[in-house]
Amino acid sequence: MTDILSPIPPRTVDRRAFILNNTALQPVPHAPEIRLHLADEATELWSRTEEELGELGLPPPFWAFAWAGGQALARFILDHPDTVAGKRVLDFASGSGLVAIAACMAGAASVTAIDIDAFSAIAIGVNAAANGVDITVDHADVLGTPTVGFDVILAGDVFYEKPMADRVLPWLSAAERLGTLCLVGDPGRAYLPKDRLDLCATYSVPTTRELEDSEVKMTNVWRLKAAAGSPDLTPPGKAAA
Repeated sequence: MTDILSPIPPRTVDRRAFILNNTALQPVPHAPEIRLHLADEATELWSRTEEELGELGLPPPFWAFAWAGGQALARFILDHPDTVAGKRVLDFASGSGLVAIAACMAGAASVTAIDIDAFSAIAIGVNAAANGVDITVDHADVLGTPTVGFDVILAGDVFYEKPMADRVLPWLSAAERLGTLCLVGDPGRAYLPKDRLDLCATYSVPTTRELEDSEVKMTNVWRLKAAAGSPDLTPPGKAAA
């Protein structure tokens, strides 16, 4: 079962039916333990989404694909379950819910998946059910809002645009200063703040030329490190992650 915290404005379109009718349930290439409802053609699905909603200029259907950063982060979590086991986990910009599902499978105490896309909120629930896990979905923009109550924040493929990167890094940094472990999956996006990251692992991730410039992307998992001069605000009695 999946709980959606924030109500999604009612629309005439049946998002769940649209997702099921335009995707196929299949294993994730770099994390085959997980199955997702995925699409084959990005541009075609994007056009269909705009037609279905009667709107132009919609964001790409990130929820319908297993992006390289998310695949690497999911693989890392599955291979290193102690990273999330028994912990409260937030999957930011969750998309399909891939990383959130991996955290559930690795034994997280609770997992919340956040995404601003209403289709994503439904897709996460559909994919969670397909994998037999429980995820709380929050359909909201949380950037700029203090994030408390989580031990780990996971973020796959979030540094692809400067406006997004400029908002994400301060938000993650604020969480890190409170003792939250922040992990990032990234295949070399343009605005990745490498000077603020420590490398955890590197993977050769299968992908598609529909999404990337090659069929295999070298993709890293990074840990956000404290900014120079940042005070240690870890709560008393809690060791930094």
